[in-house]
Amino acid sequence: MSSCSGCSSSGGLQPHSESAASAKQNIQDALISSTLDKIKYKLFIMSGKGGVGKSSVTVNTAAALAARGFKVGILDVDIHGPSVPNLLGATQLGLEADRGGLLNPALASENLWVVSMDSLLKDKDTAVLWRGPKKTAAIRQFVSDVNWGELDFLLIDSPPGTGDEHMTVLKTIPEALCVVVTTPQEISLADVRKAINFLQYANANVLGVVENMSGLACPHCGGEITLFKKGGGKELAEKYGLEFLGSIPLDPATVVAADRGVPVVMLEDESHAKTGFLGIADNIVAALDRSLEAISSSNA
Repeated sequence: MSSCSGCSSSGGLQPHSESAASAKQNIQDALISSTLDKIKYKLFIMSGKGGVGKSSVTVNTAAALAARGFKVGILDVDIHGPSVPNLLGATQLGLEADRGGLLNPALASENLWVVSMDSLLKDKDTAVLWRGPKKTAAIRQFVSDVNWGELDFLLIDSPPGTGDEHMTVLKTIPEALCVVVTTPQEISLADVRKAINFLQYANANVLGVVENMSGLACPHCGGEITLFKKGGGKELAEKYGLEFLGSIPLDPATVVAADRGVPVVMLEDESHAKTGFLGIADNIVAALDRSLEAISSSNA
């Protein structure tokens, strides 16, 4: 029997299927562009090394910017190990749909909103067994299908390494400015150098370097102990011609705050970590102002 032109065996449906997929992606691309146009600055917080405190830096910097009066969103793209909701005490906050069918980000505190895979899991102990294409689709949907509204900052928290999530963010949000987090030790710096190489290869814009766990703030005398040494992040920034955005010491107050689900910058008591994170936020704002001035002068 001869096959009709629409039979799948003849490939007749394939062009239509490809056309439909292309149209769907074009629609999503338009939604992503519309969403990003309403967000002034997008900051991609990353590091080639796990355990350097990217999520803590993301959450506390976002909270510090919100405390300064900016409207801030946090997009947690660590699909397999989301920790942002825990650090914000927002594990019970889900994402609700608005009348237009878009999801509204969870309001974590005044001026601070968050979207995370953790918000979509009914069982918080469930492992997410996804490969690259599914993670890529989820990250794009976190931008296209969420009603972020008008924000001053969107901080994007990433998993360790330089994998699918990182490449998806840089492709989806090409104007994102990267903040590289490291600790002072060489074992961390070695991986961070690879991350910077990755960003250079991807033609990404790097705003600067943050050194986390920079010395230890003694809870008794307030003095500084170079437990894991310090200064490695600043040396790294100087070597690559990047801006050094500041350092945050190890501080017991940070641990107490994290266990309570409250960013340390939102605690009433003063601490070395709180001072450090507020300084990071101020330095980021200043660095962005200098970047805009440089662009303006180069176009004059």
